[in-house]
Amino acid sequence: RIDAAMRHADNRAMIVSAALRALPQIFHPAARIVLVKSLGLTLLLFAVFGVGLWWALHAFFAWMGWGGAGGGVVEAAAATLIALATAWLLFRAVAIAVLGLFGDAVVEAVEGESYPLAAARAKPVSTARGVRLALRSVARTMGWNLVALPFYIALLVTGVGMVLLLLAVNAYLLGRDLADMVEARHPDLEPIPQPTRMAMGFVSALLFLVPVANLLAPIWSAAMAVHVLHGRKG
Repeated sequence: RIDAAMRHADNRAMIVSAALRALPQIFHPAARIVLVKSLGLTLLLFAVFGVGLWWALHAFFAWMGWGGAGGGVVEAAAATLIALATAWLLFRAVAIAVLGLFGDAVVEAVEGESYPLAAARAKPVSTARGVRLALRSVARTMGWNLVALPFYIALLVTGVGMVLLLLAVNAYLLGRDLADMVEARHPDLEPIPQPTRMAMGFVSALLFLVPVANLLAPIWSAAMAVHVLHGRKG
C-alpha cells in the first residue's frame, strides 16, 4: 500500500511537472500556427452546427404551424441556447479531436526542443492516420456523452454532481486522445498506463474550465502529453 501510494504521488507530481514544462512551449511558432488552425476549425464546426440547428428548428416550427410573428425569435433563441449548451458540453473533446488533424506538428516541435533523441526516432503521423484518429475521437466523444446524457440531466438538480461527472467523462476522453496523439509517433515505446492517462486527462479538462486558458488548452495539453510520454520513470 505504501509503494502504491508513493507511485500515485510520483505520478501526480510528474503530471504537474509536465503541465508546467509545457506552458512556455505553447508559444512555439509551430504551436501558434496549429492553435490558429485548430481553434478556427473548431469554432467553424460549432457555427455550422448552430446554423444547421436553426434551419432544422425553422423547418420543424413550420411543420407544426408555429411560424407566427414571434416564431423567428423563438427559433433563433432556441437554436442559440442549444448550440451554446452543446458547445459547453463538447468543446473540449471536439477541440482535441480537431487538434488530431494538425497536432503532429506540435508534438514534433516539443519533442525536437526537449527530447531530440526521441524526435530523431519518431515516425511522423500521416494525414490519413490523423484523420482516422480524429474520427475515432469524435465517435468516442459522441458515444460516451450520449450514454452519460441521462445522468447529466438527472444530476442537474445537484448542481455540482453534473460538473463532476462531466469532468470525469472528459478526463477519460481527453486522456485517451492525448495518449493516442503522442504514442502514434512512437509505437516502440510502452503505452501510457490508464491511471496516468486519466490523470493527464483530468489536468487537461481543468485547463478547459479556465477562461482564456481554455483557448490554449488543446495545444497546452498536447505539449503536456509529450512530456508525460517521455518523462515517465522506469
